[in-house]
Amino acid sequence: MPAESRIRAFFGLPLPEAHREALDRYVAACAALAPEFRWTPADNLHLTVRFLGHVEQGLAEGIMDRLAGLGLRAFDLRLGEAGAFKRGRLTRVVWLGLASGLAEVGALASAVEAESVRAGLEAEARSYHAHLTLARARARDGAVLPELPPPPDLPTWRADELILYRSHLGRGGSVYEALRRLSLG
Repeated sequence: MPAESRIRAFFGLPLPEAHREALDRYVAACAALAPEFRWTPADNLHLTVRFLGHVEQGLAEGIMDRLAGLGLRAFDLRLGEAGAFKRGRLTRVVWLGLASGLAEVGALASAVEAESVRAGLEAEARSYHAHLTLARARARDGAVLPELPPPPDLPTWRADELILYRSHLGRGGSVYEALRRLSLG
């Protein structure tokens, strides 16, 4: 396959702009306390539903086309507490979990997973864990995470759009481009 027809892609749920602004301030405060982590820019904040990896763009768009025919429904989400994926005592990823909407986002992730597998992608080895990634350790093995302030208490929002994103990797970090949007009924 020609390299130019392959993209790094994922499906995600966007955040409302007001949530991005509040989280931008929160992430800045956390970054000052934990510089050994790469903190996510506000423009990149989203809930990943399924990472596709490097795939043919047509394959990713075909998955989106099939999802559009499923009659997927909108649902409410609310961010919860901060958490971390660790290796031993070292933190690799800092995230925010969900206080509500777990079952609904899990059902959406299952539908996206089923269509991804149907399209020929390998099934995810790990079970889906809904979260909003805030930071990744700069060191491959992780870093010690200091105590962070509590995250802002943000209101519930309606998740009414699924986006197929293209991820452009660069020296300044990833830049996400929305390729296709699917309105959730």
